Amino acid sequence: MTVTSGQPSGAGVSAAPIPARLGPGDLAGLASIGLRTRKLRAGLSALGIAIGVAAIVAVLSLAASSSAAVQDMGGVGGAKVYKSPLVPSINTNALSVDAATLGLPAAAGTSLAQGRFLNAATEREPVAVLGAAAAQRLGIDRIRPGMRIWLTSQSFGGRWFYPTGILKPDTYAPEIDQAALVGYPAAAKYLGFDGHPSEIYVRTAEDDETVTASVDSLLAAQANPENPGQVDVSRPSDALTAQADAKGALDTLVLGLGAVALLVGAIGVANIMIISVLERRQEIGLRRALGATRGLIRIQFLAEAILLSMAGGAGGVLIGAASTTWYARAHHEATVVPFEAWAGGLAAAIVVGAIAGLLPAIRAARLSPTQALWTV
Repeated sequence: MTVTSGQPSGAGVSAAPIPARLGPGDLAGLASIGLRTRKLRAGLSALGIAIGVAAIVAVLSLAASSSAAVQDMGGVGGAKVYKSPLVPSINTNALSVDAATLGLPAAAGTSLAQGRFLNAATEREPVAVLGAAAAQRLGIDRIRPGMRIWLTSQSFGGRWFYPTGILKPDTYAPEIDQAALVGYPAAAKYLGFDGHPSEIYVRTAEDDETVTASVDSLLAAQANPENPGQVDVSRPSDALTAQADAKGALDTLVLGLGAVALLVGAIGVANIMIISVLERRQEIGLRRALGATRGLIRIQFLAEAILLSMAGGAGGVLIGAASTTWYARAHHEATVVPFEAWAGGLAAAIVVGAIAGLLPAIRAARLSPTQALWTV
């Protein structure tokens, strides 16, 4: 005789329970319960995250704002750069058009932020490479296919040019930052350039004071053999070099302090989450008894840690932006808060929250209903 298990014939068959699922809104509401019920403790824990993020945002934003202020000191040449021919000619944005040779970036001490510099083919075509300030003022943040700008000259009128690259800010030759660079052949063909350079950048192969002094004494005669006295030879001053080095060291120091503040904030978040797990054992046990899985408990406490860090990160972004605005206005500079500054600060806060909350979330999920409901 064969015996089969199961429900008797005609009896109803109950379906297996469907695992509970939490939507993003439900998860956010559930994760915020622990923060809303312990506001002071949560606020103090988020403060460390806020200080670290504020330091990151302030350093990057102040660097961008100061760079924009230096770039505003440039002049306007005979040729002008516009976003389109519809822009009034008076709105020059203090940008210039300069003819450049292919070795300019290496000699001037700069490099490309994106795209490509001029080459043997493009230096003959209506192609331009933008300095850092020129790209910013023209509203160009990246090179896209088909992008073009309007260049004009007094003798040849206007013509579309196609940007192929954007240079990084040049510490030692800031006049390049506010220029659109075109090749010598293209400048002569489309803009009426006479082929006589107004500035020559030279970089010595050896960083030796004797070699540099010897080169300096020969440059005037090489540039203008007939009238060497009309040539002005200069080089980035030692003060400018020291200032750039000191500023870089200070930025590194502040970023390091911001990283330490983020680490302290992460420890604070981990501490408050561990305490929260211990204090809410009965809540965890009740939810487990009502059908909540280990995964749901884990994601609840992990989301709570991330939400706490995000709150601190958002506060840090606001503090950093406010500090940048105050400093820029006090020094009569434009306020610039780059995307990478506030987005990077928020991303760092989220990562810190996830790492800090992972261990407490795992510990909470490992509690069985009987362990969690046990009271002393």
